[in-house]
Formats: sequence, C-alpha cells, structure tokens
Amino acid sequence: MSLLEVRNLTVRFPIRGRGLFARPRGAIHAVEDVSFSLERGGALGLVGESGSGKSTTARAIVGLVRPTSGSVKLDGTELTTLSERERRPWRRRVQMVFQDPTGSLDPRLTVGAIVAEPLAIQGVGTRKDRRARAAALLESVGLDATALERYPHEFSGGQRQRIGIARALALEPELLVLDEPVSALDVSVQASVVNLLAELRARLGLSYLFIAHDLAVVRHVCERVAVMYLGRIVEEGPREELFARPRHPYTQALLSAVPVPDPHAEVSRSRIVLAGDPPSPAKPPSGCAFHPRCSQRHLVSADRCQVEVPSLRTTPGSPSLSACFLESGRPSRPS
Repeated sequence: MSLLEVRNLTVRFPIRGRGLFARPRGAIHAVEDVSFSLERGGALGLVGESGSGKSTTARAIVGLVRPTSGSVKLDGTELTTLSERERRPWRRRVQMVFQDPTGSLDPRLTVGAIVAEPLAIQGVGTRKDRRARAAALLESVGLDATALERYPHEFSGGQRQRIGIARALALEPELLVLDEPVSALDVSVQASVVNLLAELRARLGLSYLFIAHDLAVVRHVCERVAVMYLGRIVEEGPREELFARPRHPYTQALLSAVPVPDPHAEVSRSRIVLAGDPPSPAKPPSGCAFHPRCSQRHLVSADRCQVEVPSLRTTPGSPSLSACFLESGRPSRPS
C-alpha cells in the first residue's frame, strides 16, 4: 500500500461579486481531477509554471485548503472527511515546509519556541523535554543549539529555512510536503539546503512531496516527477525517463528552457517557445487545457484537442503517463 494516495482531487475557489451577500459568479479552477500516489520512502516532484496548482494541491493534502471533491488517503485512511479534532493525530505524520522562510516563522517567538511549538500543541513531553528536543533538531539541520534564544530576523534566509525544516521534523513525520523550499533562497544557498534535505531523507526514512519550478532541483531530489498545467497533471513518470524522453508537448517545452552547462550545446540546441500566456483558471479552455499554446495540436484530427479532455494514460514503450491525444494507450488511473 502506498503511503499517500490522491485520487480525483479538485479544488475550486468561488468568485464573489461585490457586497456582503453577493452570490458567487464563477470559480477559480485551481486543481482539477489530480491523481497520484507516493510510496513509503519515495520522493515525488510536482513541477509546472506559477499558477499551475502545485501549492494548492499541497495545501489540500495537509488540510490547509478544503478540497471541493476527491480523496486524500494517508496509509489507507481518508483525510478529507475527518473533523479538525479527528485530524490532529494525523498531522503528526504529515508536515509542511513553506516557500518563504521569513513569512512562515513568527517574528515574536524565539527559535526555540518556534521549533518546540508543534510538540507543545500535540502535548508531547515537558517544557524541558521540548527544549532539549528543539536543540537536537537545530543541530540535526546544521545550526548550533545557541540559536534557541535568538529570533528569526537574526538569521540569513538559508538559516531560516533550516529552522523551518527543524520545526517540520519536530513530530517525527513520515511525509514532508515541501512547497518550493529553495526558490526564495540565493543560488549559493540552495545547494546546501537541497543536500540537507537529501541527507535527512536518507537518515530518517522520510517521504517527500517536493514542489518546485526548478527542474534541476527536482531531478536531484526525486525519483518520480509529475508535471502540472492549469490545475491538471499532464505527465508523470520516472525521473530519468521523463527528462530523457518527455512525452507531453508542455513537458518538452519546459525541458527545452532549462539551460545546458555546455556553451556549444546551448547555442546549437532548439528551444520550444510557447505562444501566449497561460489561460486564466477562472475561464479554462475547453478540451485539453494546453491546446491554445500547443504547437502540435494540428497533428490531432478533427480538432479533438478543443473538445475532449485527455486522460492520463500509459504510453507505448514507456513507463511514463501522458495526457495527450498524440500518445495512445489504455487508461491507467482509476476514475
């Protein structure tokens, strides 16, 4: 059994008119029919442009956003139907590391209080025990225990993210949901934080749902990668397969934008430039959401891309799944 099972997850936010009692006049389609699984001890990368629904998916999994429909199961237990009180024990098993280390740490609390706060909320140990645990956690992420009495503003961005990671590890979770944990950091600091995450995963046996727009970081951390576009997963597969032989036109465009360290290869290689901007999630296009920007839609007969929504399917001769009519195969996801 997989540790995490997400099936047909949909999240929509109502668009309300002016006035206190105004009725909704539409909805933001943030996440649409997303399904994936994560094995115990595995790492799945979720990538895509800004606004593709990655962070909303993460927040729905940890319970910060209420799904409109769909299922989120942890170890076979459905989380979306639990009350806040029933969900509290399960929160110990799933923790989140946020994108902005400054905004996610309370500036009024000392670092010791921040790291020990999850333990206090869950009623774990005495105050002395929690302080000792906080000190050990800070040391495990490369910070000195003397940081306990200092405040977040006294640390650099990379150090603040390490504090956020220490807080997430306080309750010994099985799954970490990492929402772009290095995108707000300087490039020189990103590598050290990524290496720390890889080391913690190996040492503690953690599972990662790693959200990022930096494909190089995802390739370093994750064994499987899922690509999102306008709220839907359009391709999913093993890391090496997806990077070597991308199936979906959107994935191909994303990978073509990744710089190559060889200057001669960089000059000679072709770049796929997408036409226009991503459509608004308030008015998603009919059929395949990517079809207005796809340079290959003319290869599909009778404008099929404009009227049908492609399902995520296996592709011939590949372990990857692709939601594109250019690829044929049998459906691989339960509906």
